[in-house]
Amino acid sequence: MFKPETYIERRRKLKEQIKSGLIIFLGNNESPMNYTDNTYLFRQDSSFLYFWGLNSHGLAATIDVEADKDTLYGNDQTVDDIIWMGPQPIMQERAQKVGVEATAPFDQFAEDIKKALQQGRKVHFLPQYRHENMISLSSMLEIEIPKLTDSTSVDLIKAVVEQRSVKSKEEIDEIESALEIAYEIHTFAMKESKPGVVEQEIVGKMEGIVLAKGGRLAFPVIFSRHGETLHNHYYGNTLQDGDIAVCDAGVESAANYAADITRTIPVSGKFSDRQKEVYEIVLTSQEQAIAAMKPGVKFKDVHFISAKEIATGLKNIGIMQGDPDEAVAAGAHALFLPHGLGHMMGLDVHDMENLGEDYVGYDNEVQRSDQFGLVSLRIGKRLKTGYVLTVEPGIYFIPDLINKWKAENKFAEFINYQQVEKYKDFGGIRIEDNVVVTDDGHRILGNPGPKTVADVEEMASG
Repeated sequence: MFKPETYIERRRKLKEQIKSGLIIFLGNNESPMNYTDNTYLFRQDSSFLYFWGLNSHGLAATIDVEADKDTLYGNDQTVDDIIWMGPQPIMQERAQKVGVEATAPFDQFAEDIKKALQQGRKVHFLPQYRHENMISLSSMLEIEIPKLTDSTSVDLIKAVVEQRSVKSKEEIDEIESALEIAYEIHTFAMKESKPGVVEQEIVGKMEGIVLAKGGRLAFPVIFSRHGETLHNHYYGNTLQDGDIAVCDAGVESAANYAADITRTIPVSGKFSDRQKEVYEIVLTSQEQAIAAMKPGVKFKDVHFISAKEIATGLKNIGIMQGDPDEAVAAGAHALFLPHGLGHMMGLDVHDMENLGEDYVGYDNEVQRSDQFGLVSLRIGKRLKTGYVLTVEPGIYFIPDLINKWKAENKFAEFINYQQVEKYKDFGGIRIEDNVVVTDDGHRILGNPGPKTVADVEEMASG
């Protein structure tokens, strides 16, 4: 939690942008795993955290723009609550920590919304992603659930995206504190990835390190010898001599800001010549992409820089052919890079994705492509100072995708399928860092850890 002035200023800016109406925020509640009292680990809604700072359930809030009044809704503890959870601050005390003077019981939230609607006022709310919140807002707003998303406030979405996209120093400090723990778990994974070790042994210990350091995972760890599966959450494989393992793991700080790092690990401690060739292509493509990042540059163009470097590198080892620029323009490289270069990062590891990717990553100038691979680029618009993004190129040999394209003779002028066949058992390689855009360029956040072939091999063989 930041100082009260931080939240006061954030809400003031929001009022300036929205200008009129009632802005409503519904916080998250605890979610039962299998019965009411056995809940999943609580996670507050990120936009609620951004504007109201309180990381606990049973809360809601409103901003009355015309009255210039901010109100927090929630109930003080009962004795029964105290028996199970211990004493907690009363609502008035919690509100003071985030610069709010007005509090009200939670039931008053629905009544105030109803009053605003009866007065014909505009009620602004954000898209919902939890079904219980959809049901609650549907009832309060008298909007059928299927129509709820279409009724969200585009003005509010755009205003929230504009604010949350630009990270302050205190936010970047939080991301870097998460990166400190991320460094520890990634270097641990490098040291522990040995032939005969089952993936789950490493993943379990990684999560233990995060919890012991006071953090939490930003998403389920991706760790697998089958790195060609982009989001592989199966951990039952036994690592074997000659394998490479993709380790994509993120950490949330105590204030819920995320870090997201990927490294590719040679299980034997050394890359084979073939693995090293492909690894160097991915690394060069990442370095070239990061070097191009600065205010005013379209991230879509940065993606193309990385993609062309990959196409050129794969041509040099006989996997692709023809002109690399033409191959990338046609989308032929997407056989090996079927995803975008990166995404925004902050309170969400894919920051603000629930608000709509096109609002977060695109605008009137830069539109999302429908081309395979490029359609998955989550941000294409021009970069601004304070944006924090992941840069995570990869090369993957996905047997089913290779078989499909080969059967269709797709992009045969750019792809040497005879050579590709020799790599169908290769797996995948991905390298990812977190980068902030600065006034004069960019900065890689935190201690990125081993990334060159020599440094990774030194850590993995140590």
